Amino acid sequence: MRGGTFCLAVFIGFQGAAVGQDQASADRAANVRTAFARAGHLRRGINASEWFAQSASDYSAARTNRYTADSDIALMAKLGFDNVRLSIDATPLEGWPHGADGLNSEFVGRLDKAVDAMLADGMAVTIDLHPEDSYKEKIRAGNEGVDRMVMLWRRLAAHFAARDAERVYFEIMNEPEVSDAYRWAGIQARVAAAIREAAPNNTIIATGPNYSDIADLLTQQPLADGNVIYNFHFYDPHEFTHQGAGWGQAWWSYTHGIPYPATESSMAELVKEVPDSAMRFQLERYWLDHWNAQRIRLTIDEAARWGTSNGVPLICNEFGAYREHSDEQSRMNWIRDVRTALEADGIGWAMWDYRGGFGVVWKQDGQAAKVDEKVVEALGLKH
Repeated sequence: MRGGTFCLAVFIGFQGAAVGQDQASADRAANVRTAFARAGHLRRGINASEWFAQSASDYSAARTNRYTADSDIALMAKLGFDNVRLSIDATPLEGWPHGADGLNSEFVGRLDKAVDAMLADGMAVTIDLHPEDSYKEKIRAGNEGVDRMVMLWRRLAAHFAARDAERVYFEIMNEPEVSDAYRWAGIQARVAAAIREAAPNNTIIATGPNYSDIADLLTQQPLADGNVIYNFHFYDPHEFTHQGAGWGQAWWSYTHGIPYPATESSMAELVKEVPDSAMRFQLERYWLDHWNAQRIRLTIDEAARWGTSNGVPLICNEFGAYREHSDEQSRMNWIRDVRTALEADGIGWAMWDYRGGFGVVWKQDGQAAKVDEKVVEALGLKH
């Protein structure tokens, strides 16, 4: 009889575990549906860059107040953008004076004003943790840097959790630059769990390792948390989008006027801009690889297939071409081809960026912005 009781207890235990698993699966499925619904608020976005991030030398109120004003936020909405990716550096968030939530109260007060203005103008907001290289280096180096980021996200998520969860999103980190995809997956899962504890209802935005390229996204498995949108960045081919840039590959700074799409005749003289033969070969490969609208579509299709096979929503929340040294019509061609490819695959987007080197407007600090009507047109928006 005792054996029968034992078997019954085991059966009941297995039955209870199965019920628990079924409930967890149902909960995850509901959360995935929430993520897909909220991805609908992120169809046509813009990056508010170099404002609360990428300016380690000056995060003063004097600078941020004149760099992007309420009138700029209103203009973003008027142009037809439905969401803003707000880049935020980690270091000033952790600075003094600390408020009750452990964050820099003065800096966060300015962030609150910006976020509330965006929400008031009808746009969704992605809180994008966008740290400097030194912060990322500590995360790559060991667990202490990871612990620091987890603590920061607990505070940041708790701070913004009181706002409309339908329209405030938490992006774990911009371009992690962690080369070990397995390590990044573990870090990301830990941070996502911390965010979820502090903000039960907000949608999380996750990414792949390294620079968040499509190839990086494909290394990842979806998180256990279902209320997640997965992002990737698209700047291919860099030989075109980063021509003339003073960062990244050293030889990019030599190049200018590279057309898109390229032909052999159009590139014959341009490859001579690069002095080193090995670097010239990298540039030459740009037109040998036949980058055009079809190539871009086929590349983005790979990301779409990953999303479909894993049953999760996607966003491309960075794409753009550096405008200082690029041919205007070629830049418009590229922006249009990327945007239409994303939309054909049902993927929302956020262009890089509002007023920076890839911008949709020209603007000087404290002055009214001048809209680049051709970019607006290439993005399929109206002004």
